[in-house]
Amino acid sequence: MSNRDTEAALRYHEQTKHSPYSVRVDQHYLDWSIQPRPFKLYEGLEPIQLPRDLIESESSLLSLLPRIQPEQPRSRPSLKDVAQLLFFSAGITKKKSYPGGEILFRAASCTGALYEINLYLVCAELNGLAAGVYHFDPRDFCLYCLRPGDHRQIVASACAGKESAAAASLTVISTGTYWRNAWKYRARTYRHFGWDNGTLLANLLTMCTARRLPAQLILGFLDGEINRLLDLDTDREVALSIVGVGEGEENLPAPPKVTPLGLRTLPLSEIEVDYPEMRKMHGFTLLESRQEAAEWRGDAPASVPPKKGERIFDLDLDDFHSLSQESPERAIRRRGSSRSFTHKALSYKQFSSLLHTCAQGIPADFLGLPGSSINNWYLIVNSVEGLPAGSYFFHRQQGQIELLKEGDFRGLAGHLGLGQGLPKDASFNVFFLADLDSILHRFGNRGYRAAQLEAGILGGKLYLAAYAQGLGATGLTFFDDEVIEFFSPHAEGESAIFLMALGHGRKPRPLRL
Repeated sequence: MSNRDTEAALRYHEQTKHSPYSVRVDQHYLDWSIQPRPFKLYEGLEPIQLPRDLIESESSLLSLLPRIQPEQPRSRPSLKDVAQLLFFSAGITKKKSYPGGEILFRAASCTGALYEINLYLVCAELNGLAAGVYHFDPRDFCLYCLRPGDHRQIVASACAGKESAAAASLTVISTGTYWRNAWKYRARTYRHFGWDNGTLLANLLTMCTARRLPAQLILGFLDGEINRLLDLDTDREVALSIVGVGEGEENLPAPPKVTPLGLRTLPLSEIEVDYPEMRKMHGFTLLESRQEAAEWRGDAPASVPPKKGERIFDLDLDDFHSLSQESPERAIRRRGSSRSFTHKALSYKQFSSLLHTCAQGIPADFLGLPGSSINNWYLIVNSVEGLPAGSYFFHRQQGQIELLKEGDFRGLAGHLGLGQGLPKDASFNVFFLADLDSILHRFGNRGYRAAQLEAGILGGKLYLAAYAQGLGATGLTFFDDEVIEFFSPHAEGESAIFLMALGHGRKPRPLRL
């Protein structure tokens, strides 16, 4: 398996596409008797309770989202910072009881509420926390120490020793557990790894900015070294991304020797069904040499179609911060996934604020210059005041949208979104599309990870910006080829990556007893 054998990513993407035919003939059903546990639970380890006296940021979410790095940054987080970051990215914010049990909802959206992303920490000695490698348990809001001692040198080495963020006082590592999501979504889970890790990282990066902690997302690392450090069973769970938090440090201490831990965890379910396509796809994305990791970093390929100069609209960004002064913590606590939308129109300023605040760039090693992106924004606008209904392309860096086709496409939006009512009823929909050929040529198969992850982060930011304004949002899947056909010829040669529907969420009706 080679990262440069890019036919692997194209083949996987093709095999996991949805079409009206594939959905119609699909015989898959959910076997509730083997539904996976929603948490990774270690046996025999003592929990380290995280502080629960979380504070509220003074800055509004809408003022924080556009920033790539915080103002007046702090060099090192404390244990209270760690608790704040973990709770508002992966913590349990809501509980809902039903006749069969209880659902615990997390801070970030996840496909099917299955929460297959786990978080691990590698840190120096912090105020209130000893140096070590830790697993975060959202259920009990605690940490479990897997390895005592400062292991940051191993992370920095896995990043080819050139990524200063990897030498930060705290690194947060995301992993994906195949079966926890594949129980419902089967081989398509590898796409969901990007989406679900992305929405979580959107929260994490926002909270780092709120806590004035510099952060950078790192995808250029040697997978094997990180998987061994976390002692993962890579047939079931794999490292996906690293976020360095705080300022990088020089002269890291020599790490303790890394040996297998042999720690026991409770099984996810009595039976796990294997979908080898997703594990095979992951195998083709691995970086196995320091040269590969070093070459990973650099500018992203530019694939923005030029403006034709016909029907161009400037975003209304005049005093958009006045739309909401809500803190990120309050918005995250309220965030959900809308189950229906009204047809009420968004104001043009609300629409403009959603696009602008969420498209200003992500601090990632694969994006190079600030503000770069590998996903393009295509829109279907149903009801925005002062804007003709139709399809659009968003020119992010110019703050302009270009009308591609005018018309009422509500019904078609619903069809493209897998025949669901949500994109039909939403005020507007964002389709993230990417030129996979250019991305894979630049980055290899690992670029497929990057495209899915970036789209998930952008979608997660849209969630936050919408809920901060009292609006609704939800992430959806789609009929791949029909999305491209609709937006062509403008989108010719691109691939559908992710879909977000946004608008005025309809409040659920009270149950009648």
